[in-house]
Amino acid sequence: MKALLAILATLAAAGVSANVAAATPAELAKQYNCLACHSVDKKVVGPSFKDVAAKYKGQAGAEDKLVDKVKKGGSGSFGPVPMSPNPQVPDADVRTLVKWVLAQ
Repeated sequence: MKALLAILATLAAAGVSANVAAATPAELAKQYNCLACHSVDKKVVGPSFKDVAAKYKGQAGAEDKLVDKVKKGGSGSFGPVPMSPNPQVPDADVRTLVKWVLAQ
């Protein structure tokens, strides 16, 4: 058991998701509480995922920019309410979520 926990801790430190079964992006959004502030098609506290996709459609580097924003937080893109940083979310899961949001 200790060995398994050590492996999971190492993976988490490296930004690799510990999800054994591949979670869908919608499941990841629920798991990491994205849906507390966002929804797919309606503004909640933050913009809808469809609004984010529309704003960044066709922009070079949009995926990397949004990955950085999810990890570090940000404000001003969609109004005065800041987005909290999410450094605890593994990089691979953030990238999966961002790709999903941009595909809306």
